[in-house]
Amino acid sequence: MHTPTAVREFVHHLPSGIQLACRGTGDAAASRRAVFLHGFPEGAFVWDGLMSALAGQACCVAPYLRGYAPSSAPADTDAYRAKHLVEDVLALIDQLTGGPDVPLDLLVAHDWGGGVAWNLAALAPHRIRHLVIINSPHPGALLRELRDSPAQQAASTYMNDLVQPDAAHGLAADDFAALWALLGRFGQATWLTTALRQRYRQLWGAGLEGALNYYRASPLRPPVDAQDKRLHDLQLPASVVQVKVPTTVLWGEQDHALRPGLLDGLADWVPHLTVHRHAQASHWVVHEQPAWVLHHLQAVLQAL
Repeated sequence: MHTPTAVREFVHHLPSGIQLACRGTGDAAASRRAVFLHGFPEGAFVWDGLMSALAGQACCVAPYLRGYAPSSAPADTDAYRAKHLVEDVLALIDQLTGGPDVPLDLLVAHDWGGGVAWNLAALAPHRIRHLVIINSPHPGALLRELRDSPAQQAASTYMNDLVQPDAAHGLAADDFAALWALLGRFGQATWLTTALRQRYRQLWGAGLEGALNYYRASPLRPPVDAQDKRLHDLQLPASVVQVKVPTTVLWGEQDHALRPGLLDGLADWVPHLTVHRHAQASHWVVHEQPAWVLHHLQAVLQAL
């Protein structure tokens, strides 16, 4: 999939004062509407190929999430708590559908975008018809695994590095060497073309603090040592873990940061669940296996 010229750029001004820069495809009058949420350290442009391929089936919109240029990036860490991120997406959905009485057909989300989407689906199930999660842990499963699984604790140690005050400086050093290593951690990253590298440089060069504030604002991080009992006292209410929306999970099984145990017991929280696993794909399955992801998105849209 190549980045299409048909992708348009625009800005949604939300009632909160937040501005979300967006990319989109398809006819605004289409009978189906889909929103795509990116993760760290990516941007809305990662969805261009999929949105272009789906343009005949739906009006597709991908925002740069709060904190990612050129969207608004509040300086206060508290501005990145889940409730604010969910409010952003709900306000965007309102603008796309015409109001809260008309649900969005499809919400697709990866990584941190999935963190937002899981919360939105739990808190406002009437606002979306179908949820697609791509390599993003359900909050209940993440809490359990960070608390009880040494393998997931080890895989998630990077989270404690990313909340440090100098994390942005470290990530930007030597032409963002640490971030290139993250994208190439699971293989050769042959999908990372010269043009795409330049898009990432432009995104990261505009600032990384907003993206890192997602980690700083979240209580879901591995313990820093044996005396850190934070997670043992943390309880997530049913309102943020029970997801009644029909949900499809696409999962690259070679994800070294998110271990397979995160899928265990998922149906207890998400009763209307379908899981598709790709044995060869990593965390960056959207880039590595775009045809596989597209196939499942098309199937979901056709079934709506």
